[in-house]
Amino acid sequence: MEQKWPEVLWIVRHGQSAGNVARDHAESAGLPLIDIAERDVDVPLSDLGRQQAQALGDWFKALPMEQRPNVVLCSPYVRARQTAQLVLEAAGVDREDVSWVVDERLREKEFGLLDRLTRHGIRLKYPELSEQRRHVGKFYFRPPGGESWCDVILRLRSLLETVVREYRRERVLVVAHQVVVNCLRYLLERMDEAQILDVDRQADVPNCGLTRYAFDPTLGRNGRLVLRELNFVSPLRQAGAPVTAEPDVPAAPKS
Repeated sequence: MEQKWPEVLWIVRHGQSAGNVARDHAESAGLPLIDIAERDVDVPLSDLGRQQAQALGDWFKALPMEQRPNVVLCSPYVRARQTAQLVLEAAGVDREDVSWVVDERLREKEFGLLDRLTRHGIRLKYPELSEQRRHVGKFYFRPPGGESWCDVILRLRSLLETVVREYRRERVLVVAHQVVVNCLRYLLERMDEAQILDVDRQADVPNCGLTRYAFDPTLGRNGRLVLRELNFVSPLRQAGAPVTAEPDVPAAPKS
């Protein structure tokens, strides 16, 4: 049997960002627009987000060296790259000792015209889009200039092809964003629209929450990755870092 998957695949949402904080404030205050000056790609971690990333890195450090990540695939967004760097530093993994790839296919879902708008702001400024989204459903709805969940899934299919081709038998850490985490779950766990939207409705992905897949050679013709841990946040709690799960800045309302 030829193994095509990594030995282990960890998928992590970035630590809390300044955008998460700004969005939470705007939503609670009933404001139409999230007050943040940077492009979404440039939004950094908050102080708490840095603490969360370091706590996760401390957890990795407790593993034997041969069980820590040796491949890092990271979104190009600042908050994701900062998270990955802090995790590796705290884990005692030298960046020169891992394959580090910033991959634009792991970028946040693009919200186009709805970028930086709160739920209230979307209903106020673009009521027709709010109604269209309600009719089509968030899985297929594509805002002008933005992406649907299907668009994100399409680029992630390409990413997984790269993982299968280049990182078989490796220990791969992916650092990305909430929608990306859920869409990777959709692909790896072979979900359908109803299943992934149910996952999304149940709870937001925690900042620095860890989802782990391990290779099982007994499944299928060539083995498969199997979910072993989901949104694991014990490392944060053990380090005294508060667990946060705010949606990302431009997130549209939940169904």
